[in-house]
Amino acid sequence: RRSSPVPKSPTMKYVVVSGGVVSGLGKGVTISSVGRMLQGCGLRVTSIKIDPYLNVDAGTMSPFEHGEVFVLSDGAESDLDLGNYERFLSIKLTADHNITTGKIYRNVISKERKGDYLGKTVQVVPHITNEIQDWIERVAHVPVDDSGEAADVCLIEVGGTVGDIESSVFFEALRQFQFRVGDDNFCLMFVSLVPVLSEEQKTKPTQHGVRDLRSLGLSPKVIFCRSTQRLEEPPCRKISNFCHVPPANVISVHDVGNVYHVPILLLEQDVHRIIARELKLEAQMEVENPDMKEWTDMAYALDGFEESVQIALIGKYTSLSDAYLSIIKSLKHASIACGRKLDLVWVEGTDLESNDENGEEKTDKADYDAAWEAIRAADGVIVPGGFGNRGFEGKMLAANYCRTSGKPYLGVCLGFQAMVVEFSRNVLKWKDANSAEFDEKCDHPVVIFMPEIDKDNMGGTMRLGARDTKFTHQHEDGSMSTAQILYNGADTVSERHRHRYEVNPDRVDEIHSAGLKFVGRD
Repeated sequence: RRSSPVPKSPTMKYVVVSGGVVSGLGKGVTISSVGRMLQGCGLRVTSIKIDPYLNVDAGTMSPFEHGEVFVLSDGAESDLDLGNYERFLSIKLTADHNITTGKIYRNVISKERKGDYLGKTVQVVPHITNEIQDWIERVAHVPVDDSGEAADVCLIEVGGTVGDIESSVFFEALRQFQFRVGDDNFCLMFVSLVPVLSEEQKTKPTQHGVRDLRSLGLSPKVIFCRSTQRLEEPPCRKISNFCHVPPANVISVHDVGNVYHVPILLLEQDVHRIIARELKLEAQMEVENPDMKEWTDMAYALDGFEESVQIALIGKYTSLSDAYLSIIKSLKHASIACGRKLDLVWVEGTDLESNDENGEEKTDKADYDAAWEAIRAADGVIVPGGFGNRGFEGKMLAANYCRTSGKPYLGVCLGFQAMVVEFSRNVLKWKDANSAEFDEKCDHPVVIFMPEIDKDNMGGTMRLGARDTKFTHQHEDGSMSTAQILYNGADTVSERHRHRYEVNPDRVDEIHSAGLKFVGRD
């Protein structure tokens, strides 16, 4: 049985964002931008992401299938959009802020097995739809910022597109939910594509998307129009006429220089005033002078950076940038802090290897030469996490090059394994040193499977979530370690983990003494 609900604050307001036509339109960025704008108006916000897939969470999905898995502080493996919410809104979300079909059905079936439904026939309506509504109301009141208070507005993103079979039960739940909470507390927004064909902005996809939404008993109060160009007045009026919204509520969300301009774009089109009016928030919101100066300065400063920093990212999922979204955003934030334009160069790990997958020397060296030229030209190299040994040899070769040439190298997860194995082989001369992930029977397993991890079940069985690391070692002259300096001299830091392997505790001191300094330890 779930824990007791968090005490409710005064009436919660709900802003729901759904999308039509195609997925990947930027609903996550749009709803995050709405939230940042509302924060500028003096409101506290929280976010919920609804993912209609049957998986309990994103933990077992391939990065090619769904992009990266975003790890929350409590260890939840969630959709990458929750990362957008946390970064844009400076909030900390929990496992329950990501609702999936798998979680909902698991809860309902568990209750049925316990007899909680008192012999009733358990059905999609009302039992599944009630579970969804109860979940939303409960989680909306969970504090997510340092104030410790519940939010004023809960932002809800419905994944996928209107009309998908998987999401139909969620839309039915939201149809009922609008009456449960009342019209003054529920604002539905719709994100749609306005393609440009023969230099004309086409509105038919938006009309059809809204028609599908209204057929489900939901009528949007705001329509966000994604397009390469600013929405012109004629298509705006047409959408207004056919989709039952005022022209002022048809919002142009066209391509901009960087995503940080989107909250400013919404503010310029008075979206904050629309929300204040629809949700009866005029008395609580600062609509005349929203505090967005610092955000606006940052967004425009980013466009003006001229000096660049080139970082090579070595991975195995490089054909889908979303697989490394948090890494990319971290690099972007770091480049903003340094006043540099980020030039990110993608390198496939296997391209750094001289032999092909069959162990034979490559005959076509074009990709090989280009990959190594990128490594040599980069100001720094980052090797993020991944699963499986494809490209691992290339990552070790890159680690060796960076160590011997003095080029900055950051190894995360599998990239850290590559550093340890390379150092052990080439400095300690343990020629068979390896990670137990790839060779459990080697004589020098320098990276091992953590003893507390379940080897049989894959989902939610890694070391997950925020854990404290204490800085334990200094430089030999007694000065602070470089890593500790980068953390502003903190004695302890909290970082989020997602891994099954760790450096072999029996080998740590030997490797450390040889020169690969482990200055922070669990």
